[in-house]
Amino acid sequence: MAQFDDGKDQDALRTIGEVAKATGIKAHVLRYWEQQFPMLKPLTRSGGRRYYRPEDIELIERIDRLVNREGYTLKGAKAALRETPDPQAAAQAPAAPMPAADHAELVGKLKTIRDDLKAALAA
Repeated sequence: MAQFDDGKDQDALRTIGEVAKATGIKAHVLRYWEQQFPMLKPLTRSGGRRYYRPEDIELIERIDRLVNREGYTLKGAKAALRETPDPQAAAQAPAAPMPAADHAELVGKLKTIRDDLKAALAA
């Protein structure tokens, strides 16, 4: 996560210069990414000044990770972002119910693991 040492609240809006400094991504790259990634839309005020919200900064960091660390092309990064637009929401999505047969098998495996751990601790 980008670290801002400007004394502002974590939820404060940030200028493009502040985001560039905190993330190490040059301002012209951020402007280019705004053109390439339609989901990256910072607030704009009079004069076209950009203000990035915390969720914009998180998206910038995801794009940076995909493109500069994982080797995605811009097209590939766009596709990856469309597949899982918000990893936190995906992680919080309710799991599909487990069939009863799988549930019983899982319970049996867990009990075996519990017994093995109990025996190992007793030894």
